[in-house]
Amino acid sequence: MVATMAASRRFRDLLTLRLTVPTHLGLNLSLRPMGSSAQVEASRAAGSEAPHHNYESLRVTAAQKHILHVQLNRPEKRNAMNKAFWSEMVECFNKISQDADCRAVVISGAGKMFTAGIDLMDMASTILQPEGDDVARISWNLRNIIAKYQETFSVIEKCPKPVIAAIHGGCIGGGVDLITACDIRYCAQDAYFQVKEVDVGLAADVGTLQRLPRVIGSQSLVNELAFTARKMMADEALSSGLVSRVFPDKEVMLDAAFALAAEISSKSPVAVQGTKVNLLYSRDHSVAEGLNYMTAWNMGMLQTQDIMKSVQAAMEKKELKSVTFSKL
Repeated sequence: MVATMAASRRFRDLLTLRLTVPTHLGLNLSLRPMGSSAQVEASRAAGSEAPHHNYESLRVTAAQKHILHVQLNRPEKRNAMNKAFWSEMVECFNKISQDADCRAVVISGAGKMFTAGIDLMDMASTILQPEGDDVARISWNLRNIIAKYQETFSVIEKCPKPVIAAIHGGCIGGGVDLITACDIRYCAQDAYFQVKEVDVGLAADVGTLQRLPRVIGSQSLVNELAFTARKMMADEALSSGLVSRVFPDKEVMLDAAFALAAEISSKSPVAVQGTKVNLLYSRDHSVAEGLNYMTAWNMGMLQTQDIMKSVQAAMEKKELKSVTFSKL
Protein backbone atom coordinates (compact mmCIF):
# COMPACT_ATOMS: atom_id res chain seq x y z
CA MET A 1 0.00 0.00 0.00
CA VAL A 2 2.80 2.43 0.92
CA ALA A 3 4.63 1.64 -2.31
CA THR A 4 1.48 2.19 -4.32
CA MET A 5 0.85 5.55 -2.66
CA ALA A 6 4.45 6.58 -3.27
CA ALA A 7 4.18 5.65 -6.94
CA SER A 8 0.97 7.62 -7.21
CA ARG A 9 2.66 10.66 -5.65
CA ARG A 10 5.58 10.38 -8.05
CA PHE A 11 3.19 10.28 -10.98
CA ARG A 12 1.31 13.32 -9.67
CA ASP A 13 4.62 15.19 -9.20
CA LEU A 14 5.59 14.34 -12.77
CA LEU A 15 2.18 15.41 -13.98
CA THR A 16 2.47 18.74 -12.15
CA LEU A 17 5.92 19.33 -13.62
CA ARG A 18 4.75 18.53 -17.10
CA LEU A 19 1.76 20.83 -16.81
CA THR A 20 3.82 23.79 -15.60
CA VAL A 21 6.85 23.68 -17.92
CA PRO A 22 6.71 25.68 -21.18
CA THR A 23 5.39 23.73 -24.14
CA HIS A 24 8.66 24.09 -26.05
CA LEU A 25 10.30 21.80 -23.50
CA GLY A 26 8.41 18.79 -24.78
CA LEU A 27 4.69 18.82 -23.96
CA ASN A 28 2.19 20.55 -26.20
CA LEU A 29 -1.36 20.37 -24.92
CA SER A 30 -2.77 22.77 -27.51
CA LEU A 31 -5.67 21.72 -29.70
CA ARG A 32 -4.66 20.25 -33.03
CA PRO A 33 -6.79 20.75 -36.14
CA MET A 34 -8.69 17.71 -37.31
CA GLY A 35 -6.65 15.80 -39.83
CA SER A 36 -7.73 13.61 -42.69
CA SER A 37 -7.69 10.53 -40.45
CA ALA A 38 -10.52 11.98 -38.35
CA GLN A 39 -12.46 12.76 -41.49
CA VAL A 40 -11.94 9.26 -42.86
CA GLU A 41 -13.34 7.86 -39.64
CA ALA A 42 -16.35 10.16 -39.80
CA SER A 43 -19.57 8.36 -40.54
CA ARG A 44 -22.40 9.98 -42.42
CA ALA A 45 -26.10 9.30 -42.51
CA ALA A 46 -25.65 5.55 -42.73
CA GLY A 47 -25.69 3.65 -39.47
CA SER A 48 -27.51 1.01 -37.54
CA GLU A 49 -30.81 1.89 -35.91
CA ALA A 50 -30.21 2.97 -32.32
CA PRO A 51 -31.96 0.65 -29.85
CA HIS A 52 -34.87 2.06 -27.82
CA HIS A 53 -35.36 4.91 -30.32
CA ASN A 54 -38.46 4.19 -32.37
CA TYR A 55 -40.32 7.29 -33.56
CA GLU A 56 -42.78 8.50 -36.15
CA SER A 57 -41.09 11.82 -36.91
CA LEU A 58 -37.44 11.02 -36.13
CA ARG A 59 -34.86 8.46 -37.14
CA VAL A 60 -32.03 7.82 -34.68
CA THR A 61 -28.98 5.84 -35.77
CA ALA A 62 -25.68 4.91 -34.19
CA ALA A 63 -23.46 6.69 -36.69
CA GLN A 64 -20.30 5.30 -35.12
CA LYS A 65 -18.96 4.56 -31.66
CA HIS A 66 -20.24 7.12 -29.11
CA ILE A 67 -22.09 9.18 -31.77
CA LEU A 68 -25.84 9.29 -32.43
CA HIS A 69 -27.44 10.78 -35.53
CA VAL A 70 -30.91 12.25 -35.01
CA GLN A 71 -32.68 12.93 -38.30
CA LEU A 72 -35.88 14.89 -38.72
CA ASN A 73 -37.56 12.22 -40.79
CA ARG A 74 -40.63 13.46 -42.64
CA PRO A 75 -39.00 14.29 -45.98
CA GLU A 76 -42.30 14.04 -47.86
CA LYS A 77 -43.59 16.88 -45.64
CA ARG A 78 -40.32 18.86 -45.71
CA ASN A 79 -39.72 17.65 -42.13
CA ALA A 80 -42.58 19.80 -40.85
CA MET A 81 -43.07 19.46 -37.10
CA ASN A 82 -46.28 17.52 -36.46
CA LYS A 83 -47.94 16.53 -33.17
CA ALA A 84 -45.72 13.47 -32.76
CA PHE A 85 -42.54 15.51 -33.18
CA TRP A 86 -43.10 17.71 -30.13
CA SER A 87 -43.23 14.79 -27.71
CA GLU A 88 -40.79 12.52 -29.54
CA MET A 89 -37.94 15.04 -29.37
CA VAL A 90 -38.35 15.23 -25.60
CA GLU A 91 -38.39 11.45 -25.27
CA CYS A 92 -35.42 11.11 -27.62
CA PHE A 93 -33.15 13.61 -25.86
CA ASN A 94 -34.11 12.46 -22.38
CA LYS A 95 -32.91 9.01 -23.43
CA ILE A 96 -29.75 10.43 -24.98
CA SER A 97 -28.99 12.34 -21.77
CA GLN A 98 -29.03 9.05 -19.86
CA ASP A 99 -27.13 7.08 -22.53
CA ALA A 100 -23.68 6.43 -21.08
CA ASP A 101 -22.38 5.28 -24.47
CA CYS A 102 -23.29 8.50 -26.28
CA ARG A 103 -20.77 11.37 -26.22
CA ALA A 104 -21.94 13.54 -29.14
CA VAL A 105 -25.05 14.02 -31.28
CA VAL A 106 -25.57 15.25 -34.83
CA ILE A 107 -29.02 16.57 -35.85
CA SER A 108 -29.89 16.82 -39.54
CA GLY A 109 -32.92 16.76 -41.80
CA ALA A 110 -33.80 13.98 -44.25
CA GLY A 111 -34.60 14.90 -47.82
CA LYS A 112 -34.33 18.29 -49.50
CA MET A 113 -34.37 20.61 -46.49
CA PHE A 114 -33.75 20.76 -42.75
CA THR A 115 -37.31 21.69 -41.77
CA ALA A 116 -40.23 23.80 -42.93
CA GLY A 117 -41.12 24.47 -39.29
CA ILE A 118 -44.44 23.77 -37.63
CA ASP A 119 -46.95 21.60 -39.51
CA LEU A 120 -49.88 24.01 -39.38
CA MET A 121 -52.33 21.55 -40.90
CA ASP A 122 -51.58 18.95 -38.24
CA MET A 123 -51.28 21.37 -35.32
CA ALA A 124 -54.11 23.83 -36.02
CA SER A 125 -56.70 22.17 -33.80
CA THR A 126 -54.32 22.09 -30.83
CA ILE A 127 -53.16 25.69 -31.17
CA LEU A 128 -56.29 27.43 -32.41
CA GLN A 129 -58.92 25.48 -30.48
CA PRO A 130 -57.58 24.85 -26.98
CA GLU A 131 -60.00 23.42 -24.44
CA GLY A 132 -61.67 25.58 -21.80
CA ASP A 133 -65.00 27.10 -20.75
CA ASP A 134 -63.86 30.72 -20.51
CA VAL A 135 -60.90 32.98 -21.23
CA ALA A 136 -59.07 32.04 -18.02
CA ARG A 137 -59.36 28.30 -18.59
CA ILE A 138 -58.54 28.51 -22.28
CA SER A 139 -55.49 30.64 -21.43
CA TRP A 140 -54.40 28.21 -18.72
CA ASN A 141 -54.56 25.26 -21.11
CA LEU A 142 -52.79 27.22 -23.83
CA ARG A 143 -50.07 28.15 -21.34
CA ASN A 144 -49.49 24.45 -20.63
CA ILE A 145 -49.34 23.66 -24.34
CA ILE A 146 -46.77 26.41 -25.02
CA ALA A 147 -44.62 25.31 -22.06
CA LYS A 148 -44.71 21.74 -23.36
CA TYR A 149 -43.58 22.86 -26.80
CA GLN A 150 -40.79 24.96 -25.31
CA GLU A 151 -39.44 21.85 -23.59
CA THR A 152 -39.11 20.20 -27.02
CA PHE A 153 -36.06 22.37 -27.69
CA SER A 154 -34.94 23.13 -24.13
CA VAL A 155 -34.32 19.39 -23.72
CA ILE A 156 -31.61 19.66 -26.39
CA GLU A 157 -29.91 22.47 -24.51
CA LYS A 158 -30.17 20.60 -21.22
CA CYS A 159 -28.72 17.40 -22.70
CA PRO A 160 -25.12 17.20 -21.37
CA LYS A 161 -23.86 15.71 -24.63
CA PRO A 162 -22.69 18.26 -27.25
CA VAL A 163 -25.25 18.58 -30.04
CA ILE A 164 -24.19 19.60 -33.56
CA ALA A 165 -26.83 20.90 -35.97
CA ALA A 166 -26.11 20.15 -39.65
CA ILE A 167 -28.43 22.32 -41.74
CA HIS A 168 -29.18 22.20 -45.46
CA GLY A 169 -31.93 23.89 -47.43
CA GLY A 170 -34.60 25.72 -45.49
CA CYS A 171 -34.47 26.11 -41.72
CA ILE A 172 -37.76 27.85 -41.10
CA GLY A 173 -39.75 28.90 -38.03
CA GLY A 174 -39.42 26.13 -35.45
CA GLY A 175 -36.18 25.08 -37.16
CA VAL A 176 -34.52 28.24 -35.86
CA ASP A 177 -35.86 27.49 -32.37
CA LEU A 178 -34.29 24.03 -32.68
CA ILE A 179 -30.84 24.98 -33.94
CA THR A 180 -30.37 27.83 -31.46
CA ALA A 181 -30.75 25.23 -28.69
CA CYS A 182 -27.85 23.24 -30.20
CA ASP A 183 -24.21 23.77 -29.25
CA ILE A 184 -22.61 23.98 -32.69
CA ARG A 185 -24.14 24.79 -36.08
CA TYR A 186 -22.78 23.86 -39.51
CA CYS A 187 -24.64 24.51 -42.75
CA ALA A 188 -24.49 23.82 -46.46
CA GLN A 189 -24.24 26.64 -48.98
CA ASP A 190 -27.90 26.19 -49.95
CA ALA A 191 -29.12 26.74 -46.38
CA TYR A 192 -31.30 29.66 -45.41
CA PHE A 193 -32.89 30.67 -42.12
CA GLN A 194 -36.23 32.35 -41.42
CA VAL A 195 -37.85 33.50 -38.19
CA LYS A 196 -41.17 32.96 -39.91
CA GLU A 197 -43.70 33.34 -37.10
CA VAL A 198 -44.79 36.94 -37.81
CA ASP A 199 -45.97 35.79 -41.24
CA VAL A 200 -48.52 33.52 -39.58
CA GLY A 201 -49.65 36.10 -37.06
CA LEU A 202 -47.75 35.22 -33.90
CA ALA A 203 -44.55 35.94 -32.01
CA ALA A 204 -42.04 33.08 -31.90
CA ASP A 205 -42.66 31.47 -28.53
CA VAL A 206 -40.49 28.35 -28.16
CA GLY A 207 -36.96 29.74 -27.95
CA THR A 208 -35.81 31.84 -30.91
CA LEU A 209 -36.46 35.25 -29.33
CA GLN A 210 -34.63 34.17 -26.17
CA ARG A 211 -31.66 32.30 -27.68
CA LEU A 212 -30.96 33.94 -31.04
CA PRO A 213 -29.78 37.27 -29.50
CA ARG A 214 -27.29 35.33 -27.39
CA VAL A 215 -26.08 33.35 -30.39
CA ILE A 216 -25.42 36.14 -32.90
CA GLY A 217 -24.88 39.02 -30.47
CA SER A 218 -26.64 41.69 -32.54
CA GLN A 219 -30.01 42.82 -31.22
CA SER A 220 -30.51 44.96 -34.32
CA LEU A 221 -30.11 41.98 -36.65
CA VAL A 222 -32.30 39.78 -34.46
CA ASN A 223 -35.01 42.45 -34.50
CA GLU A 224 -34.79 42.77 -38.28
CA LEU A 225 -35.09 39.02 -38.81
CA ALA A 226 -37.93 38.61 -36.31
CA PHE A 227 -39.95 41.62 -37.51
CA THR A 228 -39.68 40.88 -41.24
CA ALA A 229 -39.38 37.07 -41.53
CA ARG A 230 -36.82 37.64 -44.30
CA LYS A 231 -34.42 34.90 -45.32
CA MET A 232 -30.90 34.88 -43.94
CA MET A 233 -28.67 33.05 -46.42
CA ALA A 234 -25.70 30.87 -45.53
CA ASP A 235 -22.98 33.50 -45.98
CA GLU A 236 -24.81 35.99 -43.76
CA ALA A 237 -25.43 33.25 -41.19
CA LEU A 238 -21.68 32.64 -41.13
CA SER A 239 -20.69 36.30 -40.84
CA SER A 240 -23.25 36.90 -38.06
CA GLY A 241 -22.09 33.88 -36.05
CA LEU A 242 -25.27 31.82 -36.37
CA VAL A 243 -23.18 29.05 -37.94
CA SER A 244 -19.48 28.43 -37.53
CA ARG A 245 -18.79 26.86 -40.94
CA VAL A 246 -20.40 26.68 -44.39
CA PHE A 247 -19.85 23.76 -46.78
CA PRO A 248 -20.47 23.34 -50.53
CA ASP A 249 -23.26 20.77 -50.15
CA LYS A 250 -25.08 18.48 -47.73
CA GLU A 251 -22.71 15.51 -48.12
CA VAL A 252 -19.57 17.50 -47.39
CA MET A 253 -21.31 19.18 -44.45
CA LEU A 254 -22.36 15.84 -42.94
CA ASP A 255 -18.82 14.49 -43.34
CA ALA A 256 -17.53 17.51 -41.45
CA ALA A 257 -20.21 17.30 -38.75
CA PHE A 258 -19.44 13.66 -38.04
CA ALA A 259 -15.70 14.33 -38.11
CA LEU A 260 -16.27 17.02 -35.49
CA ALA A 261 -18.44 14.66 -33.43
CA ALA A 262 -15.68 12.03 -33.63
CA GLU A 263 -13.11 14.55 -32.42
CA ILE A 264 -15.33 15.55 -29.49
CA SER A 265 -16.15 11.96 -28.57
CA SER A 266 -12.45 11.10 -28.35
CA LYS A 267 -12.09 13.44 -25.36
CA SER A 268 -12.86 12.70 -21.73
CA PRO A 269 -16.66 12.69 -21.30
CA VAL A 270 -16.14 14.16 -17.82
CA ALA A 271 -14.33 17.11 -19.39
CA VAL A 272 -16.64 17.62 -22.36
CA GLN A 273 -19.94 17.32 -20.52
CA GLY A 274 -18.67 19.41 -17.63
CA THR A 275 -17.62 22.06 -20.13
CA LYS A 276 -21.10 22.20 -21.68
CA VAL A 277 -22.83 22.44 -18.30
CA ASN A 278 -20.59 25.29 -17.17
CA LEU A 279 -20.73 27.18 -20.47
CA LEU A 280 -24.53 27.24 -20.27
CA TYR A 281 -24.53 28.23 -16.60
CA SER A 282 -22.06 31.05 -17.23
CA ARG A 283 -24.12 32.32 -20.18
CA ASP A 284 -27.03 33.02 -17.85
CA HIS A 285 -25.13 34.23 -14.76
CA SER A 286 -22.54 36.82 -13.78
CA VAL A 287 -18.83 36.08 -14.05
CA ALA A 288 -18.57 35.80 -10.26
CA GLU A 289 -21.48 33.36 -10.12
CA GLY A 290 -20.04 31.33 -12.97
CA LEU A 291 -16.65 31.09 -11.27
CA ASN A 292 -18.26 30.05 -8.00
CA TYR A 293 -20.28 27.34 -9.77
CA MET A 294 -17.12 26.18 -11.55
CA THR A 295 -15.32 25.87 -8.21
CA ALA A 296 -18.07 23.69 -6.80
CA TRP A 297 -18.16 21.62 -9.98
CA ASN A 298 -14.45 20.94 -10.31
CA MET A 299 -13.77 20.25 -6.66
CA GLY A 300 -15.36 16.90 -7.45
CA MET A 301 -14.58 16.46 -11.13
CA LEU A 302 -10.83 17.16 -10.82
CA GLN A 303 -10.55 13.85 -9.01
CA THR A 304 -11.32 11.93 -12.21
CA GLN A 305 -8.86 9.41 -13.63
CA ASP A 306 -9.53 10.96 -17.05
CA ILE A 307 -6.96 13.66 -16.30
CA MET A 308 -4.22 11.11 -15.69
CA LYS A 309 -5.18 9.18 -18.81
CA SER A 310 -5.31 12.27 -21.02
CA VAL A 311 -2.00 13.73 -19.87
CA GLN A 312 -0.23 10.38 -20.00
CA ALA A 313 -1.41 9.98 -23.61
CA ALA A 314 -0.02 13.45 -24.39
CA MET A 315 3.32 12.65 -22.73
CA GLU A 316 3.54 9.42 -24.69
CA LYS A 317 2.50 11.24 -27.89
CA LYS A 318 -0.57 9.04 -28.32
CA GLU A 319 -3.84 10.22 -29.79
CA LEU A 320 -6.75 10.51 -27.37
CA LYS A 321 -8.81 8.12 -29.48
CA SER A 322 -6.47 5.37 -28.26
CA VAL A 323 -7.45 6.08 -24.64
CA THR A 324 -10.35 4.17 -23.08
CA PHE A 325 -12.44 6.47 -20.90
CA SER A 326 -15.06 4.99 -18.63
CA LYS A 327 -18.73 5.56 -19.40
CA LEU A 328 -20.44 8.60 -17.96
